[in-house]
Amino acid sequence: MKKVNLLLIGVFIIMLSCNTTKMTESTASSFTPDYTPGPKTIIYKTKKDYSKNVPVILSDDKSKIVAYFGTSDLTYKGATAFPTQLDDGFLLDNIGISQNVAYTSLLINTYTKSMKAWTVKELFELIIDDDPLEIMYNCGNRNKFTEEKKELNEIINDKNKLKNCKKLY
Repeated sequence: MKKVNLLLIGVFIIMLSCNTTKMTESTASSFTPDYTPGPKTIIYKTKKDYSKNVPVILSDDKSKIVAYFGTSDLTYKGATAFPTQLDDGFLLDNIGISQNVAYTSLLINTYTKSMKAWTVKELFELIIDDDPLEIMYNCGNRNKFTEEKKELNEIINDKNKLKNCKKLY
């Protein structure tokens, strides 16, 4: 009987020492991005709908293309890499754009099926908007999201969560 009492007392002491903090509304709505190495979670809005156009990355002074995507780069999980539509007009990047993105008149579907090797000069001449962004955030390591679209929409719809993402533009 003494062993049972000692065991119950031990369990009771362990239970008291555990952190049983109740989740408050402010804790429940918090979001801390995980910036460990891995693919970035870039969400953004553009001034116009360029979701089907081929992007390029410009230098800071917008005078030249510093990066562009090959046709195979414009696929994601076996499909054409259009950005994922999110709430409130936000898009989730699926190819690796940055705050220096510009959009060309080329459509992604046409570009990925094209056998043409586009030159940097040709792509630069096809730029239709070199300042397309309205806003852009980095919300951390993309691999940390389990239900990506659902979780990102929750972040977008809760300005307290969204402000925890790094504003890039």
